Amino acid sequence: MKIGEIYNILDELSPFKTQESWDNSGLMVGSFEDEAQRVYLSLDVDFELLNEVLPNSLIITHHPLIFKGLKSLNSAFYPSNLIFEMIKKNIGLISLHTNYDLSRLNEYVMSEILGFSDYEKDGFLLYADVDFGFEELCEFIKDKFQISTLKVVKSQVGNIKRLALCTGSGGDLIGQVRADAFLTGDIKYHQALEAKENGLNLFDMGHFESERYFGASLAKYLQNFSIPIIILNSKNPFTYR
Repeated sequence: MKIGEIYNILDELSPFKTQESWDNSGLMVGSFEDEAQRVYLSLDVDFELLNEVLPNSLIITHHPLIFKGLKSLNSAFYPSNLIFEMIKKNIGLISLHTNYDLSRLNEYVMSEILGFSDYEKDGFLLYADVDFGFEELCEFIKDKFQISTLKVVKSQVGNIKRLALCTGSGGDLIGQVRADAFLTGDIKYHQALEAKENGLNLFDMGHFESERYFGASLAKYLQNFSIPIIILNSKNPFTYR
């Protein structure tokens, strides 16, 4: 199957033109004319994953391997080392990032992971009406995302009635959130302080933890492909003690 055919299907599913201006979603490595014998889905690409990928394949990741222009390619360092290896093995790479967040991933996590099928969408923010005490919501989130630690900012008393969600790194959206609590990842110190002073409860479950469902969420749309679709996942670079 030509990579160009796959790209067009992805573009219909989640138009690349809707990505944020700073993003770099699209074809990272390879040519639209290249043939792929199978497709691998992963949050990121790393060397451990790349060693599992067979030659003449296409990898579709959520995060782009290349965000900014590369001034040199040094095969000893990331990301150039991965690019060299992909070229050697004739492996293509397409990334679906903020365009996929906007169209699919946030909704998948809200409905399939958290279990809220009735929600409202406002750009990258999704809202669900809930009824949780603060500690109760902490345990609910840890259970649903299968995590043992959760960074939180408690800034309100009383039950949480409205929950906002943005997978990945949603700290820049804090000023736009109209809810009692915001669930996202990668919250910075001053963003946490802003939320606390403005009365917004925060729950940071981690970037990787919120987006590791990328492969599962995309695979269901690719069932009619004439080539195998394989869900892998890169490893979280963080470990927890």
